[in-house]
Amino acid sequence: MRHFVLFLLFPIPALAWEFSPDPICTLFHQNPSAQITVTFDPEPSQYQLAITLEGRNWDPAPNFGMGFDGGQALTIGTDRQVIQGSTLSVSDSGFGNVLNGLEFNQRVTAFTSNLAVSFSLEGAAEPVQQFRDCTEPAPALS
Repeated sequence: MRHFVLFLLFPIPALAWEFSPDPICTLFHQNPSAQITVTFDPEPSQYQLAITLEGRNWDPAPNFGMGFDGGQALTIGTDRQVIQGSTLSVSDSGFGNVLNGLEFNQRVTAFTSNLAVSFSLEGAAEPVQQFRDCTEPAPALS
């Protein structure tokens, strides 16, 4: 019983998908092997996806892809990723396919030619919708 109580006292990474509007629109999720963060910066209207591995680095790779499994299965890819140690990032002016994949599927696997990391998308739909709402420009006032 003591071991169970001690286990409860250790910090455990958040397993839920989280959204924050400040200081910029941010969608975040962490599992035991990696964390995934999607941000939107209205100036210069730029989305960024960052996947940071726990305890290891990404190897250089010519391409990066994401496979979404579930209701709207989809695989997307790019050769514009930037790898800096344990973090792989991709920036673009549009992330519709990424957001659709996160919102309407059950699992995402981010991969290069020699490494793959998966995230459950359980509970992601509502935070993704909050993220979408945050990135919409405010209507013009007359």
